[in-house]
Amino acid sequence: MIQQTKIYNEKIERVIENINKVIIGKEEVASLSLVALLTDGHVLLEDVPGVGKTMLVRTLAKSVNCDFTRIQFTPDLLPSDVTGVSIYNPKELQFEFRSGPIFGNIILADEINRTSPKTQSALLEAMEEKSVTVDGTTKQLQNPFFVMATQNPIEYEGTYPLPEAQLDRFLLKLKMGYPTFGEELEMLHRTSSTHPIDAIESVMSQAEVLQAQEEVKQVYIDHSVKQYIINLVTRTRENSSIYLGVSPRGSIALMKAAMAYAYISDRDYVIPDDVKYLAPFVLSHRIILTSEARYEGITSEDAIASIIKSTHVPIRKDTAE
Repeated sequence: MIQQTKIYNEKIERVIENINKVIIGKEEVASLSLVALLTDGHVLLEDVPGVGKTMLVRTLAKSVNCDFTRIQFTPDLLPSDVTGVSIYNPKELQFEFRSGPIFGNIILADEINRTSPKTQSALLEAMEEKSVTVDGTTKQLQNPFFVMATQNPIEYEGTYPLPEAQLDRFLLKLKMGYPTFGEELEMLHRTSSTHPIDAIESVMSQAEVLQAQEEVKQVYIDHSVKQYIINLVTRTRENSSIYLGVSPRGSIALMKAAMAYAYISDRDYVIPDDVKYLAPFVLSHRIILTSEARYEGITSEDAIASIIKSTHVPIRKDTAE
């Protein structure tokens, strides 16, 4: 497995290099997006328009040779616009199913909070079940299947915020942020004549992505690291600033994310630092703060950071001695 991991790790590094050619200075977001892809999870990307969210997903899809589809969510979008619809064919005297944009490998769900809860639930059900049901018939989605949903944290007029129970469906919640002066200047240089995404070539196949997903499942995670994950999650249920803590689904998500992060870091085992690093991205959107904490200006990220700081990190006995 170690040799196999090195082969795929080289390919993953090339995927990250591709993304860095298009999205400058966002290597962390690129790596974490791959973590979600390799764990068969999904990403909620919360940021202002124009920072490269669409380009990130398009570059990722092109790098791994996967079908890319985009769903622009609007208030009048119907669930059938996402899943597809059966249309009557008068020549064949029967209904034919026309698949919707959800039948892709990598899907950008743009501004998911602008559509109705009914349409949101159609997407989130597909994310959870990896299938859609149309006219009583269940249809399986393609593999790999990866959704990156975006929402604007600034504008609230005419939006439908995702309920906490649905936010829990996303493995990671990420933010891109604005580039630095130097990064934005380099961006202008690269896009002055042609866009860098036009020169991006596939460096990994769909079959290799699926194989890497299977390899991630074989990454070793020690019992003490699992206990560390449970300790972190339990503390979210006991913290005075948190009204609702992380569910067991969050524990599983953090474990799987740590296994994938170890894998792309060229290791076949998880270390506690993997868990510490990923915890804010995996857990912050799975908690609800008390009204007092929000009034004091405490954010979900602050609460998780405080829990990480106060939770004992497991170490090897020989190291301790």
